[in-house]
Amino acid sequence: MENQLIIQDIFIYPIKSLGGIRLSEAVVEEKGFQHDRRWMLVDDEGMFITQREYPQLALLAVTLGDNELVVSHKKELGKTVKVPFDLASGPELTVTIWDDQVLAKTVHPDLDQFFSGFLGFKASLVLMPENSHRKVDPRYAVNDESVSFADGMPYLIIGQESLNDLNSRLENPVSMDRFRPNLVFSGGTPYLEDSLREIKIGEVEFQIVKPCARCVLTTVDQDSGVKGKEPLKTLSSYRTISNKVYFGQNVVALQTGQIRVGDAISER
Repeated sequence: MENQLIIQDIFIYPIKSLGGIRLSEAVVEEKGFQHDRRWMLVDDEGMFITQREYPQLALLAVTLGDNELVVSHKKELGKTVKVPFDLASGPELTVTIWDDQVLAKTVHPDLDQFFSGFLGFKASLVLMPENSHRKVDPRYAVNDESVSFADGMPYLIIGQESLNDLNSRLENPVSMDRFRPNLVFSGGTPYLEDSLREIKIGEVEFQIVKPCARCVLTTVDQDSGVKGKEPLKTLSSYRTISNKVYFGQNVVALQTGQIRVGDAISER
């Protein structure tokens, strides 16, 4: 492996399509990092809600409190709600994310009111219970893994050099938060992640299983909630295969454990 690869950033996105959280260390679980995309917004038909259609969701920042999430509006100070980790007072319901239907629990009517007011239509916050299993596509699963409310895979890894290369082609550079990775590493060459397969981060083993196809969510500025054309337009000019634009690699964990910023990546 060309020079040493080091974990530079670890991110989780507790509520799907809301702001991410940078961590110094994280607990590796089968479905993804602990707390990662275990909550999601759905409409009154149980369909998942994302920045693809509602880019203003980028304006909702999420932080970790004591046994709770704290959701705050980036532009309107004081507009904040708390989501206790163990709160799921509502009934169980079946929600839809892409082609999957999965069991979830509504969290609390007060939270539904907050998110409905923000979006301008009826929305509910749901939690994925531990006993709810949404299976990874069997074409890519290694050990019949389950996944959270993430788009399809438990983890996403991107090299910082890949973003640096993309930014060298853009008139206005973008930040890594456009791509919502879980793992960002420093070192190596641009797109080195494309050639990795079985890796070890610290003491935890992972397997890279497929490239990540990118969508219009990457065109949403995470600070303003405004959608544009870049960086997808530029990416499509040199990272398109079979009409899909790829950036980053999807990953499954082969074991549980804990990893930290600064951990080295080695090939197994």
